[in-house]
Amino acid sequence: KLFERQAVGDFGGRFKRSLVLGLMVMVVTVVVSLLAGLAFRQKFRGATALFYLAVASLVVPSIIISLGIGVVFQQVGFRPAWYTSAFGAHLTWTLPFGVLIMFAVFNRFSPAYEEAARDLGASSWQTFAHVVLPMIAPSLIGVGLFGFTLSYDEFARTLMTSGTFNTLPLEIYGMTTNVTTPVLYALGTVTTVFSFLVIMAT
Repeated sequence: KLFERQAVGDFGGRFKRSLVLGLMVMVVTVVVSLLAGLAFRQKFRGATALFYLAVASLVVPSIIISLGIGVVFQQVGFRPAWYTSAFGAHLTWTLPFGVLIMFAVFNRFSPAYEEAARDLGASSWQTFAHVVLPMIAPSLIGVGLFGFTLSYDEFARTLMTSGTFNTLPLEIYGMTTNVTTPVLYALGTVTTVFSFLVIMAT
């Protein structure tokens, strides 16, 4: 009965919404972080300024970003929703981490592997698909998991941007401040047990 619709609260619907939002953020974070990492391997004008702009949201309080995005959407006549404004707010949190991880990966990546592949007649796409991608795949998986985790349990950046549809963290917060049900404790137990199982499995 944990994810069935309750008299007060709907953990099942909120869980699915958080899951879909987390997967959306994960995919975009991986793709953009990979492209940024590849782009910054080359020197170009404005690279330093662009880098600091990319990571600037890490030093801005999350609630400020959430409030700012919510106000902008209202001013331009758009209704905040979890799949638009909240999606963008989550990306301001996950992308800087993903970009920093990929920068670190490519800083340690030797171009000798790519040069060897080209010497053997491989095209640029073949070099990327058969040499670069397999070597950075574990890092991309890490970026994806990191992005999903940050999005799935994000509260502050979702507070002013999710519109009328709560994500799971917002629903849990609402339940703890208004009505407490046994389902809330069951959800906490399941989450804790699942986390320990994942830790032991890895």
